[in-house]
Amino acid sequence: MSTATTRLPESRYGRSSDERADRRLKAIGAVLGALLLALVGYFAYYYVGKNEISAEVITFEPSKDSVRVHLEVRKDADAGGYCTVRSQAEDGAEVGRADFRFDGDATRIDKVVTLRTTSPGTTAELLGCHAD
Repeated sequence: MSTATTRLPESRYGRSSDERADRRLKAIGAVLGALLLALVGYFAYYYVGKNEISAEVITFEPSKDSVRVHLEVRKDADAGGYCTVRSQAEDGAEVGRADFRFDGDATRIDKVVTLRTTSPGTTAELLGCHAD
């Protein structure tokens, strides 16, 4: 005796509904993946590529009524802007904040600035830089 099969012949009656659903899900996944990649690229360009001025605190020296801060600023040659620096007391209270302007054609600027404080400051923190 032979065993009868109940399976349909392959590819004789078209695609099954599972195969159509799989194809549709793959297409939707590819479109969503492309949109996500475009969104990440946009944010990377906007936040990293368009940042025309950036800086970092190299050293700082606190004193009784001020903090001397050594900043290293990097910017585009034609860009101008300012960097905001603050100082805090030992208890965490803000004792000084100031904006320091950076203009000119140089792309790298090392500058020592003096931040006046209302009481002895123990830190010098760069809050950020902004282009004009």
